[in-house]
Amino acid sequence: MTKMIWATPTGPRQPSSSRAGNFLFLAGFTIQDDAAERRWPNDAGVYAPAMDRPVNVGMLGCGNVGATFAEFLLGRAPDIQEISGIDLTLRRIAVRDAGKKRSGLLAPLITDDVRAITDAGDIDVVVEVMSGIEPAHAYVLAALRAGKSVVTANKELIAKHGPELYEAADASGVDLFFETAAVASVPILRVLRESFLGEDITSVLGIVNGTSNYMLTRMSEEGLGYSEALRQAQEEGYAEPDPTNDVTGADSASKLAILASLAFKRAIAVDDVEREGIDKLERDDFDIAARFGYVIKSIAKAEVFGAAGSGEREIGVQVFPALVDKNHPLANVRHTYNAVFLKGCAAGDQMFYGHGAGRLPSASALLGDLVTAADHLRRGTHRRVPLGSSAVLRPTERLAHPHYLKLEVTDAPGVLSEVSGVLGRHQVSIRSITQEDRASKARVVFITHRAEEGAMRQAVAELRSLDSVLGVGGMLRIVEA
Repeated sequence: MTKMIWATPTGPRQPSSSRAGNFLFLAGFTIQDDAAERRWPNDAGVYAPAMDRPVNVGMLGCGNVGATFAEFLLGRAPDIQEISGIDLTLRRIAVRDAGKKRSGLLAPLITDDVRAITDAGDIDVVVEVMSGIEPAHAYVLAALRAGKSVVTANKELIAKHGPELYEAADASGVDLFFETAAVASVPILRVLRESFLGEDITSVLGIVNGTSNYMLTRMSEEGLGYSEALRQAQEEGYAEPDPTNDVTGADSASKLAILASLAFKRAIAVDDVEREGIDKLERDDFDIAARFGYVIKSIAKAEVFGAAGSGEREIGVQVFPALVDKNHPLANVRHTYNAVFLKGCAAGDQMFYGHGAGRLPSASALLGDLVTAADHLRRGTHRRVPLGSSAVLRPTERLAHPHYLKLEVTDAPGVLSEVSGVLGRHQVSIRSITQEDRASKARVVFITHRAEEGAMRQAVAELRSLDSVLGVGGMLRIVEA
């Protein structure tokens, strides 16, 4: 879409040069803009809002989160107007089944006409709370191209199509906000987009999936097995009937793609994220971890390699279950809580903690984004998503961590030396070894120093070929304090 912006003389008034939106115009001109009215000083030299009427809101979707948000907005709108002067009016909600029974507050707003949201001239901001990538992608793109700001909770959409949507929003001079897409009510994306825009973030480490964290907490603290922990998570409403996205790391991968993109100012897609789930963990891994001073968590990790200004830097992005040192701040993030731990060159260590899921936390984050988008409309400006070129990814084989490795071996002289020799040939340095005899076999647990993942995988492949190695159990990365 071509965006037309032009200026026309206003007459004798000659204030000093002033900024409108992202453009600098000389004094004595008014601005006409096909995307939104722009701010301009009145005769007294005071900047008047670009929009002094109510900000009209349209919604796409009205499921559990959508209905909660709509009622939350209707209830909070008077207080928001009193404290900020922003008058939010929910006009319409587009759904697939307009005949479905709704609450008395929402029923009059329901329509099955999507274009009454995406194309309607009386809608200023679109709130998208659908699930899945399509048709949400088409609807959001249409709304942005029609000059409407968009607030979305759709992590899959942003993780897959973010750069295309960011470009469409910027071309139309409108906002695209998606705080809820990462860790719900924890305002980490706003910090990365605004407060840390000039900061050199070197790593992002997080627990960003409440379902897996709830399950791992129960398995660590109460001795539950995987199946029992999953059943209880489903009974409590923390896990879906099909928990695949949560337990395989897919949900965390989408969130990490968004977090890493904003942290490093480079486009990172969900398919760039290497992922491992918690569904292969064994019961005794938790007992062993506790004896060594660790807890097991599902970790989302992104790190940048190379000094700032030293040319194109590589980025590594992974989701995996890990042994986390009990002294690390993330070790105490329990149940359904989420946390994101950042390292910055100037800001140092920062951790953001709170509810990462749930209808009310999600509604809170959506409303925060909506208020900001409405305020920008009132001021005649917008905030672009700060991304540079696509990321240069470091291959997973070159990413390095300390590791935990569990083996079942024959209980015979020379076996330990043989196994240690294999690790040594692959440049894997051993930090500690623990052996537990079991009749004619033994369980051996190795804790290694930092080793590249490619080297560890090659070593494990060779270990599997040894007659003395009866089985290779868990191989988990370690996060030190």
